[in-house]
Amino acid sequence: MLQFLRKTKAGFMVNPYTYFGYSPAYADFCLFKPNAGLFDNATGKKISQLYTNQLDQLLDAVYVSMKKLGYPNVEIIVAETGWPSGGDPQNTHANPVNAAAYNDGLLKKVASGVGTPLMPGRKFKTYIFSLFNENLKGPSLDEKNFGLFRPDFTPAYDIGILRGPQKEPTGPSLEPAAPAKGKKWCVPKPNVSTAALQSNIDYVCSHGTDCRPIQAGGACFQPNNVRAHAAYVMNSFYQTNGRNDFNCDFAKSGVITFSDPSKGSCKYLS
Repeated sequence: MLQFLRKTKAGFMVNPYTYFGYSPAYADFCLFKPNAGLFDNATGKKISQLYTNQLDQLLDAVYVSMKKLGYPNVEIIVAETGWPSGGDPQNTHANPVNAAAYNDGLLKKVASGVGTPLMPGRKFKTYIFSLFNENLKGPSLDEKNFGLFRPDFTPAYDIGILRGPQKEPTGPSLEPAAPAKGKKWCVPKPNVSTAALQSNIDYVCSHGTDCRPIQAGGACFQPNNVRAHAAYVMNSFYQTNGRNDFNCDFAKSGVITFSDPSKGSCKYLS
């Protein structure tokens, strides 16, 4: 195959999914977040200064294999890679927070043009999987939820790809949902797990939202529990990011309410 690809000057297409190599201990490594790196037992070299993400590691693994076969110069194309915004109940890492983090990191990585440790400066044609969620895939819910958009054209989560003026659509509208009108708030659904709510807090507070009110001494620190703190920051995120319904999705853990959840000195944005 590689001989044919080199002869025809075609690319070798691979599907590196860090999602399927996920473990809680290496979450940051899979999601392009800062991490301490790993240790390469095969070479005895500490690779924390070389590999800061699993995508580079997967691509270099492909390159090493191609090189051993005598075809190091065949182009490598990332034909599929992505992260699901929802999944089976036990797969709590399949959520819009992680999906947005992965694809945002992927876009920055590819655009940087730095390549990988074994292929410095090498650029890779990269395709995000996928454009739409696919309800007929399975059997797991994870497989159904890799899309950037739902079938009704609303974003599954926002990674900033709809900025600026849009061309007039020729079919169903591709525009994000119109901002909500009137007073609405975003709060957690009643049956959401503490782990999912903590994930929402971590995401919101690491993406520019003012989380000082839920910190010790803040107006919304009491009651001091994850659900109360998540409710405040999820609403803050919703209110400051356009007040679109998808801003309150949070892997199906958020819901829009018309009742003001403010209590005492803890005033929710509206």
